[in-house]
Amino acid sequence: MAIYDETTREFVFKRGPVFANIVLADEINRAPPKTQSALLEVMDRARVTVDGVSHAVGAPFMVFATQNPVDYEGTFQLPESQMDRFLMRLRMGYPQHDDEIEILRTSRSGYDSISLNPVASRADVAGLQSLVPQVFIEDSILDFILRIVAATRTESEFKAGASVRGGLALRTAAQARALVNGRDFVLPDDVTELVPVVFAHRLALARQTGDSLEERRSVGAHLKRILMALPPPV
Repeated sequence: MAIYDETTREFVFKRGPVFANIVLADEINRAPPKTQSALLEVMDRARVTVDGVSHAVGAPFMVFATQNPVDYEGTFQLPESQMDRFLMRLRMGYPQHDDEIEILRTSRSGYDSISLNPVASRADVAGLQSLVPQVFIEDSILDFILRIVAATRTESEFKAGASVRGGLALRTAAQARALVNGRDFVLPDDVTELVPVVFAHRLALARQTGDSLEERRSVGAHLKRILMALPPPV
């Protein structure tokens, strides 16, 4: 943001918390719409524009966010344009038994008390990101992705289908999954395994029930039905 400096009598740009390699937006649905809209550009372009001047936030840049799935008082629904900028949505659930025992043993109740050893450097992450677009993906699999996208657009149970950005996200996620599994080419399974986590938050039911958990389950069921009706390439 631009802050007025009384000494120089000028507005000076001050970098905010979004200028980081990894940004964690905890309970993002509690952020007011103005804050959520401010994330749109930086999540899409990895830059912030203030007073007509663009400032790059640096690379790599990733945004992780959590949502409060239970208490909806004082929360704001994320706009569809912002949801579309998240690559995927995962349900964390409760910790495993041994992990929760460790939590109870260490009594760590806040972020400031957590001590972690780095497992990768910034250069390692940037290097892996640069490898993902190089993973080979056949035209038949690209056609498979597009058929899935098209099926969501003609599904009457959905308010609207997946966007072009959603299709690109599925392709990138499939390439990344192949890379993680030690392959330099994409298999149909890379696509089908990731459809639920890449598309679920991008789709909404045409007839909303008001129960977000039930709606998420319904969206997942419709996606599963779509995948069962679409034969993968061989």
